[in-house]
Amino acid sequence: MDLHCPLCDRVEHAEHLASSALAVAFLDGFPLNPGHALIVPRRHVADLFELSGDEQVALWTLLPVAKRVIDARYAPAAYNIGANVGAAAGQTVGHVHVHLIPRYSGDVPDPRGGVRWVIPRRAAYWSHQP
Repeated sequence: MDLHCPLCDRVEHAEHLASSALAVAFLDGFPLNPGHALIVPRRHVADLFELSGDEQVALWTLLPVAKRVIDARYAPAAYNIGANVGAAAGQTVGHVHVHLIPRYSGDVPDPRGGVRWVIPRRAAYWSHQP
C-alpha cells in the first residue's frame, strides 16, 4: 500500500457502498453531486489499462451494485460514468478510480454532451452542424 495515496487509505478506512475481494466503492471525498462515488481496485495501480482482467471485471461488476445503493439513498435522475487515465486526461490521484456521478434534473442548465465537456470547445457538437 502506498502510504501517501488517499484512495489506498479510503480502501482501508472509508465506509464502503459495495465491495469485493478485488475492488471497493465509496463516496467521493469531493463530490460533484450528492451520491458521487468512486469504484477503485484494492491494489494500488495508477493506470486503468494496467489492471488485471479480474480487477477490471471487479470494477465494472461493482458499478451497478453501487448504483443501486445510490439510487436508494439519493434518487438521482441519471448518471455519468468516467475515468481519467494519465495526467493529460486530468488524473490527479495515481490510483485507478472510476467515477459514478449521479445527475439530477436541473443540476446544470443544459446537460447535453455529458462527458464530452472534458474538452469544452468541442463539446457542443450540435451547434456546429449545418
